[in-house]
Amino acid sequence: MEIQNEAELTSRLIQLGLTSYEAKAYLALIRRDSFTAAQVARQANLPRQRIYDVLGSLVEKGLATTRPGDVIKYAATAPELAIERLLEAHRQSLEGLEIDARDTIKRMTPAWAAGQSHTDPLEYIEVLRDRRAINERFGELQASVKKEILVFTKPPYATPPQENDEGIAVTQTHTARSVYEFSAFDDPRFIAGVKAFVAAGEEARFVPELPLKLVIIDETIVMFGMEDPVAGTTELTIVVVEHPSLAKTLKLSFDAVWASGLTFEEAQQRLQDRQLEPA
Repeated sequence: MEIQNEAELTSRLIQLGLTSYEAKAYLALIRRDSFTAAQVARQANLPRQRIYDVLGSLVEKGLATTRPGDVIKYAATAPELAIERLLEAHRQSLEGLEIDARDTIKRMTPAWAAGQSHTDPLEYIEVLRDRRAINERFGELQASVKKEILVFTKPPYATPPQENDEGIAVTQTHTARSVYEFSAFDDPRFIAGVKAFVAAGEEARFVPELPLKLVIIDETIVMFGMEDPVAGTTELTIVVVEHPSLAKTLKLSFDAVWASGLTFEEAQQRLQDRQLEPA
């Protein structure tokens, strides 16, 4: 008798724990009262050299029985009983997993509980050197602003203003103050980016030189650049510190520099006046 959707039934038997050969052999066995091993191999299209191992496994799992005689024949266990035996094997396996899981939890919990009382005294400090990691972290911090972002912007730039679309969105909805160096006017693309930020609501000031790159977020987190005082490298090394006391202290320094800065128009006019001065 033909079996409808045999491929689907084979797949289901495999999900229940049989190998593909075992599933095909069992489906061949249920077609008749009994089969010889050779007949099963032909019916299921299985290799003759493997069929005895496959049938022996089905017998061991309780899905088939043997009938002695001049030639040993094999008979399928009724599907209802066969499937129940496969399910029972899964239940026993799951029960064993649950016992092992509970034991694993019991063994690991004391170490976990003890570990909660041990923290890294410097876990609030991050050091970043890879430019991509710096950009990603700055993006995360910028997106986390709740009230205010303060920035000292100086080269080298990880994300110049003309490329910082996310910063424009933050500026439109939060307090944003930035201090730039006069050198910003040397790059038309850069200064166009600054204008876009100012148009979005940023307050900008300009000074001859800034001491370092700095970002202060909500008086809680600071991100600043560290230059090698010996090598004088232009590579970026950025430190991120989540420490309100440090953030508030650095904000005092930011405010002092801000107070000495010029507005966009004032800085632009001063640079134009200098260009007109006789040599």
